[in-house]
Amino acid sequence: MNVQLNIVSATRKNLVVTLDAGEVDTEHKAVVSEIVKVARLPGFRPGKAPANMIAKRFAREIADDFKQKVMAKAYQGALEQEKLEVLNVVKVEDGEIAAGSPATITIVVDVRPEFTLPEYRNLPTEIVPTEATDAEVEKVIEGLRSERADFKAAARPAQKSDYVKLAYEGTIDGKPITELVPDKQLYGKVPQTWEEVEGTNEGVIPGLGRQLAGLGAGEKKDVTIAFPAEFPAVPALAGKTAIYAVEIQEIRERVLPALDAEFFKAQRVDDLAGLQSQVRTNLKMQKEYQNRIGQRRQVTEWLGMAVDFPVPDSLVEAETQGVLRQFIEEQMRRGVPQEQFEKDKKELFEGARKAAANRVKLQLILAKIAGQEKIEVSNDDLNNFIYREASRTQQKPDKLAKVLANDREQVRSVQQSIIFDKAVDFLVSQAKVTTVQPKA
Repeated sequence: MNVQLNIVSATRKNLVVTLDAGEVDTEHKAVVSEIVKVARLPGFRPGKAPANMIAKRFAREIADDFKQKVMAKAYQGALEQEKLEVLNVVKVEDGEIAAGSPATITIVVDVRPEFTLPEYRNLPTEIVPTEATDAEVEKVIEGLRSERADFKAAARPAQKSDYVKLAYEGTIDGKPITELVPDKQLYGKVPQTWEEVEGTNEGVIPGLGRQLAGLGAGEKKDVTIAFPAEFPAVPALAGKTAIYAVEIQEIRERVLPALDAEFFKAQRVDDLAGLQSQVRTNLKMQKEYQNRIGQRRQVTEWLGMAVDFPVPDSLVEAETQGVLRQFIEEQMRRGVPQEQFEKDKKELFEGARKAAANRVKLQLILAKIAGQEKIEVSNDDLNNFIYREASRTQQKPDKLAKVLANDREQVRSVQQSIIFDKAVDFLVSQAKVTTVQPKA
């Protein structure tokens, strides 16, 4: 066997493998011999039919197996000789493969890039205090009361936190919005809807609720709405200024429930002190979780900036498709129309490819750290994954386990994901931690 290694790039190699006629013939004979052992022909016991009859009767099967064996021999031999750590086979050109003749196989592969790991222990991370303040506890309790609030008709002008029933019709430069975006009636003309006055959760018209305070039932007002420069819900309105003719139909005042026995029972506590304790504990757990997420982000961002190396194109291409698919699914759930993706296709692809390259780079770094620290996937890790995934997808764990058992590629992907996750956990466990006050 002769192997010629051609360097295409730092991560891509071209292997030209030539097998002499004797090596090719040996593989052909081995395939025929294997089929002779198991083939059945009328009038012959298994394994007793003449080889020439077997070769004629099973010509297609022999040809397929023979070709695969020659290609596998060429590939394995090239890897052993050149000591390559292949991440992906990009292309294989097999040329002419025939018994008794030499064969040349050309294999294009992407290999693991060489780089030196930076010092990854004691990476700097910041967390915020996890103890909840009295103000934070009070805000949560007020939120719980708001969830159970009653709304009573109010014979006065609208105030903050009221809900008003209103009608509106919008125009841009004197032209009805219903004509500009006929498929988005909610943004053009609505005969009746509810809006919170100066509320934290806006309705479909951005900023409308902030301009309703002081208006009474039956009053009319023209309000100016400046749509943000980026408005994916309705791109046609992005950056435009609209005038909405508003008519108030009814005002309802938010009436919070009393902090009494009935309210405490609904929250599964005995009294106000019990509710405050429960809220404080929940807030602490939330802050600890956010700190953990923040530390994971900080260590991975630090690694991404600390080392630079070329990443294999084939891995980036595969990851790009995943990033694009995830992004488009998220945007579609938010109501962004399909035609907007077509319009921004070039920018979307470039952004997805950049994100994919960063992901692949981080995965390669984490894989190397995992290898150096001997981080491995245990049976418990796989079982935990199966139970979590089964719960998320509402499947039976044993059914999901069977699906995985029949899909080697998926199992490998799961194992790789677990390794990356454990490597990040390791980095966080070794990180230097500084507690800072949260930003206002």
